[in-house]
Amino acid sequence: MQIAIVMPEGTLPIEVHPMETILEVKQKIELLLGISVARQALSIYNFELADELEIEFYHMVEGMPIDFKITPLKFQISVKISTREMYFEVDGSETVLNLKENIHKYEGSPIKQMVLMFLGIKMADDRYLSEYGITNNSEIIVILKPKRAPRKANVVPQPRRVDVVVQTPSFLNSVTIPLELNDSDAVSEVKLLLLEAKLLPQDDYFFVHKQRIMRDKQSLHWHGVKNGDSLYVFRGTGEERTGLWVVIVILFVIFVQKIGSHPTEVDILAGP
Repeated sequence: MQIAIVMPEGTLPIEVHPMETILEVKQKIELLLGISVARQALSIYNFELADELEIEFYHMVEGMPIDFKITPLKFQISVKISTREMYFEVDGSETVLNLKENIHKYEGSPIKQMVLMFLGIKMADDRYLSEYGITNNSEIIVILKPKRAPRKANVVPQPRRVDVVVQTPSFLNSVTIPLELNDSDAVSEVKLLLLEAKLLPQDDYFFVHKQRIMRDKQSLHWHGVKNGDSLYVFRGTGEERTGLWVVIVILFVIFVQKIGSHPTEVDILAGP
């Protein structure tokens, strides 16, 4: 008896015996096409055929069409949350949201609080893992955002995506770090992303945007950060930050006086 294996490229006729199992049919397909049995899925009218059952069980007749699909290749990735590490078997066709759901089922972290980072890039829920180049043994870092107080119903601004570049000074190896963020993210959250992703060593930092010191509790939108902007990061606490900036301003004033430039240039450097 002959059956027709229906594939996107065309139809493959195969000689079979009614007492052969579906597994034996798959083994014949592997010999003909080189596709492993583990990645084959055979179905009739969207009903998947079980490997251990015989062709006779499904009442197949001469020339009956059997739908053939190749299942995506699975691979293992590691996921780190703080000091914990876990492993998941995934395929490239899964979305970032699918991975978040699996993490939630495994260890209970709220999906809405998860931020997934891969090679310093914040991953978007609707993107496929393959779009980020994730392969076997890739490492994904999960950062849990702190819960935010609910906003009033009449004030619900929609966050916008912004691509920014974080620039570090020479004592931090002059690294350029691209980040994909929401303009509703606070400066403190950006700092947390960099620290937990180990893109910056543990220390106190402050950020500068367009010659102005950024406030930790304010959002990127509040600071006027737009797509393609650069954020400059420096070491220091809140008190050290103020003292450092005063020194910079004094040095700049001396410089302005020596070259005879207009003194209002100081306002540009000093910021708010």
